[in-house]
Amino acid sequence: MRIGLYPGTFDPITLGHIDIIRRASPMVDRLVIGVAINRDKGPLFSLEQRVAMIEAECAKLSEQTGTEIVVHPFENLLIDCARDVGANLIFRGLRAVADFEYEFQMVGMNRQLDDTIETVFLMAEAEHQAIASKLVKEIARLGGDISKFVTPLVNSEIKKVFG
Repeated sequence: MRIGLYPGTFDPITLGHIDIIRRASPMVDRLVIGVAINRDKGPLFSLEQRVAMIEAECAKLSEQTGTEIVVHPFENLLIDCARDVGANLIFRGLRAVADFEYEFQMVGMNRQLDDTIETVFLMAEAEHQAIASKLVKEIARLGGDISKFVTPLVNSEIKKVFG
């Protein structure tokens, strides 16, 4: 069974994340969405809220792609999370060259920790390259329209926070 892991904080999940999930799904039998707990980032949404939003959005994708998609919170090393869920692939989305530099370094470290787990980079589609959860939250906080960047469900949840 081919199992892939797509990790992130997903605070919140954006259309860019959903695009990567949609495109990664056909490459595996099961895609695990690893939700990093990462207390240092001070997320806008609780772990439970992030998991619920991801599960809701991924249920639709799972039906469309025929791939089992599960959500798995984690707080340990990414490579340990991959081992925990039986993943032999880690999917990472890239938006720009700056993303690649950071991800390239991470792949090197992960390969040193476990060279049996491969990392696959998926370039963001052009219309999603500028989307970052941090920017989405900032736009929403300042009263801007984020409907081009997130699903209606996520938009609604963010509006509950910022009014």
